[in-house]
Amino acid sequence: MRTSPKHVPSHSTIMSSDWRDICISALICATLLAAIRHEIKKRKAVLLPPGPPPIPIIGNVRGIDVNAPWLTYTEWGRRYGDIVYSHFFNQEIIIINSEKVATELLEKRSQNYSDRPKIPTNALFGLDFNTIFMGYGARWRHQRRIFHQAFRAEAALSYRPIQQRKIQQLLHNLLHTPHEFLNHLHIYSSSVIMSVTYDYDTEPHDDPLVEVVGKTLELALQELRPEMAAVLTAFPFLLRLPAWIPGMSIKKKAAQSREWVRNWMEDPYQNVLKRMANGTARSCMVSDALRRIEREDLSVESQTIKESAATAVGAASETTTSILQVFVLAMVLFPEVQAKAHTLIDAVVDESMLPTFDDRPTLQYIDAILRETLRWHPILPLSTPHASVNSDVYDGYYIPKGATIMPNVWAMSQNEEKYPNPSQFLPERFLDDDGNLNEDTVGIAFGFGRRICVGRHVADASLWIAMSCMLARFTFSKVMDSNGDVIDFEPRWSSGIAVHPLPFPCTITPRLCNVDI
Repeated sequence: MRTSPKHVPSHSTIMSSDWRDICISALICATLLAAIRHEIKKRKAVLLPPGPPPIPIIGNVRGIDVNAPWLTYTEWGRRYGDIVYSHFFNQEIIIINSEKVATELLEKRSQNYSDRPKIPTNALFGLDFNTIFMGYGARWRHQRRIFHQAFRAEAALSYRPIQQRKIQQLLHNLLHTPHEFLNHLHIYSSSVIMSVTYDYDTEPHDDPLVEVVGKTLELALQELRPEMAAVLTAFPFLLRLPAWIPGMSIKKKAAQSREWVRNWMEDPYQNVLKRMANGTARSCMVSDALRRIEREDLSVESQTIKESAATAVGAASETTTSILQVFVLAMVLFPEVQAKAHTLIDAVVDESMLPTFDDRPTLQYIDAILRETLRWHPILPLSTPHASVNSDVYDGYYIPKGATIMPNVWAMSQNEEKYPNPSQFLPERFLDDDGNLNEDTVGIAFGFGRRICVGRHVADASLWIAMSCMLARFTFSKVMDSNGDVIDFEPRWSSGIAVHPLPFPCTITPRLCNVDI
């Protein structure tokens, strides 16, 4: 019986296969080598942006004001230009000191600048769920979609009854315990966002959920400094050291933060689930999102909703509070602005009534005060950093892949060409000759490009109604001593990622004693 001969590859066939593999490997190596050479030539052909001379290995740290680095970066801008190069250990940093450059890069080239730097301290403190700090990708897009559904401009209109109801409580608190005004502003801001997000009515004082969010954010803003993140990024082995080693107390604080974050994320979310189960849940960000998702995706989507809601509460409560604190400080320091606002409100709104959103078109000066508050002392003077997805060239300068892009909002808001006498509080900057608002919305206060704050419409409404109603009912002024002399003071500011005025003396006087607040 004959059998079919087995096919034995010829020597030439083997050589051909080997040669093909060798050629492919050589082609891959040549391509990689060409890409590396191209990158080297590119970096030689175009210069890195100018910047201060670095210290070997460590980088550009000499002379930086650690409590207010934006001031140092602004000075660098005067010396080196609108775009400045720096590095700290192995992290390359591009500082943007002008609104023009921020628009060109973060808006017009947003596909390359919508990422975030990888910051190990976020996960260490249990904050890697936070949409604001999250890298650009599918997880971020899922959360962003939930945010957009809840906080887009059209949806923000539905929260106005909540905001007007909460302002009544704020005015009541200011009337009866004016010396606690900083705490009252925090209660107002927190109560609005907790209602919008969870349909949760906070306690008038010492609400447990508000307290846990506040404690977590206070700890995080103190500890999540950029320089600490850079050190841990450069030397990740430090994260494996025990907490008892000197300098590693951050790990104990991080453990406490993670515990608080779990309560912050879980407790109000579970309250919504209980109310949905017994049929008493009203419309809010979480209940509306849960009703939209399909049953089979519940486990995945519910986590996304939970994280998005926690992000919303953390971001809105602290930022709105800080902006209102800046507003009160400005009213104390610039009484002529307050007097003008009082005159306008009295001419538009009956003294027995409070301003409403219907009055906003005729109270544009209040909008100008709001915008000037955002500009005068931005609460996020360095914004939230972006990261470059790929290397880029702008105005002849090379921007490396993976560089941290730092928008210096402080420098932009203090630009003397755009805002003469920037240290002065002048709402008229935002009005034309007819007293109507101009096109400058101070959008830089809410971020840039695809990472712009989605909740800005709700925040804007919360701020406007609070400012207009507080001005309608109260006068904010400096404290007087026993001789009737005004006690002057120099404002002091917190340090960290976000800033706010440190406690300052303030007298709050009702304007209309016969009106029941």
